[in-house]
Amino acid sequence: MARLFGTDGVRGLANGDLTAELALDLSVAAAHVLADRGDFEGHRPVAVVGRDTRVSGEFLEAAVVAGLASAGVDVLLLGVLPTPGVAYLTQKLGADLGVMLSASHNPMPDNGIKFLARGGKKLDDAAEHAIERRLHEDWQRPVGAGVGRVEQYADAIDDYVDHLIMSIDHPLVGIKVVLDCAEGAASEAGPRALVGAGADVSAIHAMPDGLNINDNCGSTHLEGLQKAVIQDGADVGFALDGDADRCLAVDHEGNVIDGDQLLAVLALALHDQGRLAKDTVVVTVMSNLGFVQAMRDAGIGVRQTKVGDRYVLEAMKVSGYSLGGEQSGHVIMSDHATTGDGILTALAVLERMATTGKSVQELASVMTRLPQVLLNVDGVDKARADDDPVVAAAVAEEEAGLAGTGRVLLRPSGTEPIVRVMVEAPTEGQAGEVATRLADVVRRQLAL
Repeated sequence: MARLFGTDGVRGLANGDLTAELALDLSVAAAHVLADRGDFEGHRPVAVVGRDTRVSGEFLEAAVVAGLASAGVDVLLLGVLPTPGVAYLTQKLGADLGVMLSASHNPMPDNGIKFLARGGKKLDDAAEHAIERRLHEDWQRPVGAGVGRVEQYADAIDDYVDHLIMSIDHPLVGIKVVLDCAEGAASEAGPRALVGAGADVSAIHAMPDGLNINDNCGSTHLEGLQKAVIQDGADVGFALDGDADRCLAVDHEGNVIDGDQLLAVLALALHDQGRLAKDTVVVTVMSNLGFVQAMRDAGIGVRQTKVGDRYVLEAMKVSGYSLGGEQSGHVIMSDHATTGDGILTALAVLERMATTGKSVQELASVMTRLPQVLLNVDGVDKARADDDPVVAAAVAEEEAGLAGTGRVLLRPSGTEPIVRVMVEAPTEGQAGEVATRLADVVRRQLAL
């Protein structure tokens, strides 16, 4: 059987790849793996279930709930709530597992199922493999009083918003913010949290209808936010994605502030407060070299992992770091959350603005972002990308030519027959030239 779990749960075309039948079966298997407490007699396992605003989330929620309850798990329905909100309530309510129905920043027709373990933690590879192994297995179904009960948890948004507001100590009075909610899961919680923290908030793309999530809005389409910030004369704008686990920003002039820059702002804030664990921040290999240089200049260490927030989380957990994230806007602040949280990120950046009196543009200027060019080379044998001597020699030659002013990264795709060639250099033209030369070498040497 092909592996179902990707880098962030099970995802696909809703009612195409991701059917109600699959959702039900996955939930039964997840209940058997995640809600099993061994010899703890008399325990009624509990799950919390949330979703984003996609219309398909309604029938998938019903299927997930049916699977969990049929396996003897009591279910608390959270309704529409960001992924980090589901993670928080999994922990707060002492649930055995959490389920979030979302395809994050993907287009509306897609959907996904993300499972969370006790404490609101993302699953490791072993747990995902265990769930896949137990799909369609024979099992003894509970009957009578043994089946799970289902009820609404009406305080979900209130609890999550209160938690977000409590994450900062300084009121945000006087800061004018535009928040792009991507017609997604944070359309209510996001504006409420920022207003509750004292900011003057204008929410855009916050009227979801089940069909418009991520539709030319949110963190993958910043044009509307840039326009709104300039028109409103706002101090800053933030854009969330469909499930609000990532955040990008726009300064008062409409310039984009990416995840690396936001991480730089927050790393320095925590460092100044003595709250940056081990004076180290965790990022992926895709983070801009300018970020690494800025952290080095500030006396902050940088730990780099494979691409994917799950790998950032794992490194943070193993080594006890408190801040990590990705260029895409996943920012993980482990003092307050077990996952990336876009609203939490926005609040933390706003607090830094409030306490320093500086604009987000000035704060982000701590790092100079090197031009970055990314080329995808398709039709190649990606399995040989790391071992081919000609490719390795070409990379070494180009890196020598950059002489420490840039870098080269060749990365086989995890899901497609392509090799990604990423180059950073002092100018975009130079980065493009190096990337093109290397892409030609990869294409010649690794052709299928």
